[in-house]
Amino acid sequence: MTVADLRRALELVRTVPDFPEPGVLFRDLNPLFADAEAVRTVVDAMAAGLPADVDVIAAVEARGFLLGGPVAVALGCGLVPIRKPGKLPAVADRVDYSLEYGTASLELPAGVLEPGQRVAVVDDVLATGGTVAAVCQLVERAGARVSAVSVVLELTALGGRGLLPGRDIQVLQTI
Repeated sequence: MTVADLRRALELVRTVPDFPEPGVLFRDLNPLFADAEAVRTVVDAMAAGLPADVDVIAAVEARGFLLGGPVAVALGCGLVPIRKPGKLPAVADRVDYSLEYGTASLELPAGVLEPGQRVAVVDDVLATGGTVAAVCQLVERAGARVSAVSVVLELTALGGRGLLPGRDIQVLQTI
């Protein structure tokens, strides 16, 4: 993977105005996901930026799943899917949080994180920080430790880092 390869992959991300509601500029990674070389480049870059001692990837529904699974395979570690309510047969914990355009909830599956495990949170975009902060809460309330956060894009104008003080945040591109 080269810098040029990563730049080409990230150029595939498109901006969709007024989605999911007026005034929101949605960053659509679907064109990137549809390109095999671009996906490989992004996954390799995300995996390379994470600490070597990560035990588990916590991937955020839904686009985080598309990245978290391949990153977990690349690192040879486990994968924990952080789900929206109503999707899990057994729930360990739930967090409600605010988004750029509303509120949401996330749940941690029961029996999948062990105290002391080192977890990397993987998602597509860091915007207001609410989603990633909620995942960090779930991980830490289970007794595990958040080693790092890895995202493809950070929307700096929305100030998401402000909800994540002291976190190791790996970003492939800031906008």
